[in-house]
Amino acid sequence: MTGGERQGPAEGSTRSEHFGEEFLGVLLDQGHELPPHQLGPLVARQIGRLDGRETSIFLQDYGQVWLVPLPGDGLAAGEPQPIDGSDAGRAFREARPIEVSQADGVRVYLPLLDGGDQVGVMAVTLDHLQDDERRLLRRLASLVADMLVTKHGYTDLFFRLRRREPMSVAAEIQWSLLPPLAMSTPRVELAGMLEPAYDVAGDSFDYALDGDVLHVAMVDAMGHGLDAATMATVVIGAYRHARRISVGLSEIYTFMDRAVADQFGPDHFVTAQMMRLNTATGRLQWVNAGHPAPLLIRGHRVVRRLQGPTTLPVGFGGHEPRISEVALIPGDRILCFTDGLIEERDVGGEEFSEEQLIGWVNRLEPSAQQIRTVARSLSHTLQRARGGITTDDATLLLIEWRGSATDDLALPE
Repeated sequence: MTGGERQGPAEGSTRSEHFGEEFLGVLLDQGHELPPHQLGPLVARQIGRLDGRETSIFLQDYGQVWLVPLPGDGLAAGEPQPIDGSDAGRAFREARPIEVSQADGVRVYLPLLDGGDQVGVMAVTLDHLQDDERRLLRRLASLVADMLVTKHGYTDLFFRLRRREPMSVAAEIQWSLLPPLAMSTPRVELAGMLEPAYDVAGDSFDYALDGDVLHVAMVDAMGHGLDAATMATVVIGAYRHARRISVGLSEIYTFMDRAVADQFGPDHFVTAQMMRLNTATGRLQWVNAGHPAPLLIRGHRVVRRLQGPTTLPVGFGGHEPRISEVALIPGDRILCFTDGLIEERDVGGEEFSEEQLIGWVNRLEPSAQQIRTVARSLSHTLQRARGGITTDDATLLLIEWRGSATDDLALPE
């Protein structure tokens, strides 16, 4: 080899990369203005170019119990798959590809992830599977997840598909208000669950990652039905407004309090918890307005309640709350929850106490690594422990600080 020559990649590898670029480029070029109902058929046609067949796209239902197949030309619809007890569900729970050998080839299940949020699962059967196909399918699944999320914003197709039960108007409002249920970055992860998924009213949460700072709020509006949903909408709107104009953490309470008092009068209130986590240092600050104290989970066990000074619930005109603070270590998790999670009765008729909640957290935490899996398992386990009865909204939110040693992805030079 002369000094001016460079050894390039093998011919097959070069051809594979060129094919992959064109393969994914078709979806980018054609999918940009494609109507939502035609996205699935386009994906199925592209997978056919890999000699793939029986392509399915599953979306998770609102209760995170089922994976529901997307209909469309070229897609193998089939039956909904349970998240617990199916190969598709395993890919969803573990957030990784699952390969299942079959008599006619290999069935591959790929999680559809968008920024850590679990959209669903894509499945395809191939005669054989090599590393080139694995790489291409992973990239395809990422692109399909992004496109589903984008198109979800202007169609009812996916909303209807994800409903396994009738949904109340109050729940409709709350689901339209929520950010993604999960978010993942190298420094911080977050996952939430709402119950009852199809009839939730007054519970809600919100978050935003701005630079190094994660902003989080959890609220619980009094009452049920549309009144509670309307209050939650107003207080989340006030929270977002205050956060976006860079109001201090304590002062955010005043914005929210004034909005509820002005709109609903003196007999209405919302309990609330607002937090700020510096993802570079692990410094967590919070204020509490009549809300249950969060739990600090360290080493997969609850080590303390994050108690501190509180003020009156939002709407009651309490004093400006004092800021509490704790230094997290990498791997620490914070569990925020509403009182509906602990004030329900269990199957024996006893009130489901905070001690029982802590006991279940300590049992479930060591068995699952993914924070999304822990949140889902905890929510469903607590619902079973309460005999499947939820007379009040029951919401939880898990936050994990992963530390700053694993920093953001380096940009290529």
